[in-house]
Order: sequence, then C-alpha cells, then structure tokens
Amino acid sequence: MKAINRLTGNIFRRSINNVKFGNLHRFHFSIYFFLVLLCFNLNTNSQTIKSENMDTIKVGSSVPSFTLKDQNGKEFDINSVKGKHNLVIYFYPKDETPGCTKEACTFRDQFDVFTKENAVIIGISGQSVASHLQFANKYHLNFTLLSDEGNKVRKLFGVPSTLGMPGRVTYVVNKEGKVMLVFNSQFNAAKHIDEALHILKEMK
Repeated sequence: MKAINRLTGNIFRRSINNVKFGNLHRFHFSIYFFLVLLCFNLNTNSQTIKSENMDTIKVGSSVPSFTLKDQNGKEFDINSVKGKHNLVIYFYPKDETPGCTKEACTFRDQFDVFTKENAVIIGISGQSVASHLQFANKYHLNFTLLSDEGNKVRKLFGVPSTLGMPGRVTYVVNKEGKVMLVFNSQFNAAKHIDEALHILKEMK
C-alpha cells in the first residue's frame, strides 16, 4: 500500500510539474508572440511614415494655413499668430489619457518660460470642443486647444500614427513661419516640452 501511495504521489507531483512547465511555456510563447507582433507593427509604421514623407511637414517647411475651433468654441486662424510669434504646435492622441495629461500639464507649468521665448502654445487633437473645454478646465490649462474633428489638420501636417494610435508630434515654428523642429515621440510625452524649449533658445 505504501508503495502504491509513493508511486501515485510521484505521478501526481510529476503531473503538477508538467502543468507548471506547460503554463510557463505558454507564458513565454505569449511574450514572444507579442514581441514579434510589436516588431511587425513598428516595421509597418516605419514603412508608412516613409511612404508619406512627400506630404509630411518637415524642418524647413512653411507651416500650412488652417482654421479650427478652440476650447471655447471660437474660430482660431493660425494666420492670426503666424509671423508675429514663435509657435509650438503639438498634436496629441486624446484628452484625459495619462500621457496627454502629463504633456499638457507640463506645457502649462512651463507656460511662462515659453512666453519669455515669445512662443504661443497650441495643442491639437481630434476630440470635440466640449471635450477640450472639460480637459482645459479640469487641469487649468492656460493655452489654446484646437478641436480637429475628422483629423483634417493632422492629415494636412502628415502626422503619422503609432501602433494604431494618433501620433504625438510637436512642431516649433519661427516668426517667419518656417518649421524649425519636428519631434515625434508617442511615449515620452514630457520630452516634447524639453525639445521645444531647447530649439526656441537656439533660435535667438
């Protein structure tokens, strides 16, 4: 009887170990599959960006004209500030998301520094005027947010998507209306502010 118990116990332990190994194997396979899929998406996106380069605003390009409604529902014409101020135009994916909130609040906190560089901050995304107003009020944003429903201006600039999400790209424009910086980083939101300030200081 003891021999049977030892035998069945050994079999049971081996079965548990096999289950654990199987689960671990499936976990590793899932991670591998995710990484392969991620690499495929990144490669696809890089190819898309290359194919769209003909229509993409680059350093040295003239900033295009456009008109959108701001968070207060008023028409904002870029030509009303172009040629009078330096411009920091940043496209972001969506109101209230963690990265976009961090980016907006960092621009807010550095507002006085941008003002000293004679720069106007303009945030653009595809949400409605009402969404932008709620976002601005909640975080006490002290700069212009423009509602680009339909993403017409995003397409006008040629802002690429990243992993299926609307891209996060910042453009710094000088007083002559020429683009001096194009900074593209979906996941390093705060660095957009550092890069914009750095180029503004170099433009003096």
